[in-house]
Amino acid sequence: MTMHRFFIPPDWIQGDQVTVTGPQAHQMIHVLRLRPGDEVVFLDNSGWEIRTRLVALDRDTVQGEVVQRQLAGAEPRTKISLYQGVLKSKQFELILQKGTELGLVEFVPIISERCVVSDLDAVEKKYRRWESIIQEAAEQCGRGRKPVLRPALLFLQACERAKQSGALSLIPWEGERRTHLRQLLRHAPSERRMSWPPFSINLLIGPEGGFAPAEMVIARNYGLVPVSLGPRILRAETAGLVAAAAILYELGDLG
Repeated sequence: MTMHRFFIPPDWIQGDQVTVTGPQAHQMIHVLRLRPGDEVVFLDNSGWEIRTRLVALDRDTVQGEVVQRQLAGAEPRTKISLYQGVLKSKQFELILQKGTELGLVEFVPIISERCVVSDLDAVEKKYRRWESIIQEAAEQCGRGRKPVLRPALLFLQACERAKQSGALSLIPWEGERRTHLRQLLRHAPSERRMSWPPFSINLLIGPEGGFAPAEMVIARNYGLVPVSLGPRILRAETAGLVAAAAILYELGDLG
């Protein structure tokens, strides 16, 4: 049977002793009804899995002893950062959940011209819930690290950040006719042949309605590469997940 997995703060692990309080302890005691002798996996967000045997559970605290430490096996080699145009809440939450399951390492909400939500403060009020969704998905799918949720950026700021990262930055666009994603991944651009396949990739995905033509001009000026995902028009909540899955598969990170 698969063991329950919990992300906890690193300082809750002292040598071979683990002390858990707060919501995680409540879940273990009152929801899952774990008992002394049961084993769980704790994760300190460093990439290690800490297999632990529970020794004591009282009303609001769990004590455990470390049995084994091992590196988590679910982290992909290719580090994909998804810069996603902000969508309506349920659609954006779906992207966070499924993107975490796929193996994305970073989410950057972006506000672009056609976003339904255009207020940075309104976006950041949702961060606590979004962080919770990411953590639950990371625990469920076997990740050893939680993807990082960055502060929301305006489109121009997102292009600047992507450029400064030095990663290969792709912007799937329905208007692109020459460069297809698979073609690009199989044939390195001349300026990147010495560092291919890419270790880090930025994906910029538009909101409902996509990016405006003027934004595509800006993206090109910042060195972002427009790519086609094929002849079908994908919804905003689908495009990033499809592109990420295609990249991970083509680069050998999906088996």
